[in-house]
Amino acid sequence: MSEETITLYRPTGPEELKLVSDSGYRKWPPRLPEQPIFYPVTNERYAKEIATKWNMADSKVGYVTRFEVRKAFMDRYSIEQVGASHHTEWWVPAEELEELNKNIVGLIEVISEYRESDT
Repeated sequence: MSEETITLYRPTGPEELKLVSDSGYRKWPPRLPEQPIFYPVTNERYAKEIATKWNMADSKVGYVTRFEVRKAFMDRYSIEQVGASHHTEWWVPAEELEELNKNIVGLIEVISEYRESDT
């Protein structure tokens, strides 16, 4: 019997994606001091909005990633709605990110890429 997992999405820019790639697509890099929360989102639609509105504005490219995390681990976090009904995300404290990484099942995968020339 396989473990139950939850699908998480994470919009990201090229610098963070390079660090994920360096890990073999197995873990997220530590947060920077000004980033006290790691916030994966609950749906691809919201991840795309962030990737195209924020990541592309900063670096001209944005990515949407998808990954699976053990449900037993994610059950400790509530889902936060931060805007429209689909603007939902988990808030994982930076000091708990390594534990989240240990609960990723499989690999982090890039499911879409957006470039300034695509808009």
